[in-house]
Amino acid sequence: MRKLLVVVDMQNDFIDGSLGTPEAQAIVGNVRNKIREYDQSDIFVTMDTHGPEYMSTQEGRNLPVMHCVKGTEGWQIREEIRELLPDAKIYEKPTFGSLALAKDLADIAVWRKDIEIELVGLCTDICVVSNALLIKAVMPEVQISVDASCCAGVTPESHKAALDTMRMCQVRITGEQ
Repeated sequence: MRKLLVVVDMQNDFIDGSLGTPEAQAIVGNVRNKIREYDQSDIFVTMDTHGPEYMSTQEGRNLPVMHCVKGTEGWQIREEIRELLPDAKIYEKPTFGSLALAKDLADIAVWRKDIEIELVGLCTDICVVSNALLIKAVMPEVQISVDASCCAGVTPESHKAALDTMRMCQVRITGEQ
């Protein structure tokens, strides 16, 4: 069984920057430990990536907080995480889910039927849930899981709601306390 890890948006702006939370700061060590469990060739990383026009996009009008502007410190993957990912494939995405990531994972599943995919990262209730459900829709027979101890939502309540949503859509949730 080949196990793949998707590290979602572990960027400074989501940890302690413009959209940071204490809960996001608290999972950094857990995510580091999780990354160490995987072979580098089996790790995929997403980066929320916006430009200066962000506030004029639909997302920007609904979430009017500048964040993850390409090239800024807030856009960077947290240093303690980045140092563990020297060879990971990185997907810059302008929206919540990455179609390119889902396609690449589906391509792996075509030639390697026995895979599992685990997701960790930020934010549980926006980008983690979006990517988990997108991947599940593309590969309904592949085991998809999310480690709750390696995720944080915008609020603890929305984190829990996202986990419940994913569970209802047959994404396995691990690491709950």
